[in-house]
Amino acid sequence: MTPDRLTLSIEKPAAGGRMVARLDGRIVLVAGAIPGERVVARVERARGDVIFAVVDEVLEASPHRRSDNPDPACGGMTFSHIDADAQRAIKADIVRDAFARIGKLAIEVVGVHASPPTAYRMRARVHVRGGRLGSFREGTHDVCDVALTRQLRDDTVEVLRAVEAIGTTCGVTRIDAIEVAENIDASERVLHVDPSPGVTLPPAWLEAVGAIAGVSGLTVAASTRRTTLVSGQAVVGDPLAAYVQPSAPGRIERQGRSFFQANRFLSPVLARALVGRLTFPSVIDLYAGVGLFALAAAASGATDVTAIEGDPFSAEDLDRNAGRLGQRVRVVHAAVEDAVRARRAADDTSVIVDPPRTGMSKAALDGVLAWKARQVIYVSCDVATVARDARRFVDAGYRASAVDVFDMFPNTPHVETLIAFTRD
Repeated sequence: MTPDRLTLSIEKPAAGGRMVARLDGRIVLVAGAIPGERVVARVERARGDVIFAVVDEVLEASPHRRSDNPDPACGGMTFSHIDADAQRAIKADIVRDAFARIGKLAIEVVGVHASPPTAYRMRARVHVRGGRLGSFREGTHDVCDVALTRQLRDDTVEVLRAVEAIGTTCGVTRIDAIEVAENIDASERVLHVDPSPGVTLPPAWLEAVGAIAGVSGLTVAASTRRTTLVSGQAVVGDPLAAYVQPSAPGRIERQGRSFFQANRFLSPVLARALVGRLTFPSVIDLYAGVGLFALAAAASGATDVTAIEGDPFSAEDLDRNAGRLGQRVRVVHAAVEDAVRARRAADDTSVIVDPPRTGMSKAALDGVLAWKARQVIYVSCDVATVARDARRFVDAGYRASAVDVFDMFPNTPHVETLIAFTRD
């Protein structure tokens, strides 16, 4: 029988944001701790030989502990008790550990690119429950004040407060999700609404939300594959030059339903870092999204660029964005698994992959390995899945480069990684 409260010495970080301690040969994963601390932790649950606990009292505090974390359980605040420099060091350790433990690879981390800790999000998903609008608290569907996370600009928070007030007036007490999409300087801001199932939003609510100062467009999901434009413009965008060199032509736009990198400060840094790793002028961009990497490659000198995307909303944006570059980027609407079976890559090709959090499917990874391209550049938002897939690339004869880490989500355990695999 495990006691409800444990006195623990914290050893190291674990993927997902908890820290590792040990108790009589069992692993304890502790929320709210920092390596080197001695704490009293309250047990939440046990699963096999692993105990999950949360800090109740800090007996010996780390010099990196902060006290200005108002609600650590509010979405995006898991590391808010740790100072910024220590957060980045911990994230680098998490990356090294994942590659060593899961991929059985000793990987050098080039560095962790820092982001300002506030106002960094240009994409966010919020919810309305019981008339309150906000982020979900960790592990629940209870909403907390979106301003607490400090991830959004102040003017964005004011827009969302106005949405909440209009909901109160119009009797809209529940909305499944509202996607906020902004461009870098927030001069364009689209709200995309996913209503709760079976709920029809009142016309008065739609009209009032569309008229909020600072909202450049309002769209509503009509189905899983169709969007209705209510007012304004359906897209936000920036000059492509904001993401690559100043002379880059064209513009990159996206709808509220399309995937795009969330951090307004580091997204350009990531795009430039990826372009800097490209070895060959022939590029195939799998999971291309709205085309950020494909367009950046074309604008930076790649002469033969193919962008492959299966999501209908992102593919629509990709068509429009690539069209501004004439014939420099070819677009293929297809799932990656289908695309890798249907085509071949030349030997001297750089393949870019930026899969979802689950990593590359077996079919997608098998297909890319069968291409035997000279270079694969892998961008990932989940260090465990990229470490898993890295093992496959190395076993297939690729060499793994050092990893670039991007602190896309300060105050959380999440990171973006960039690694290149090359073969002779």
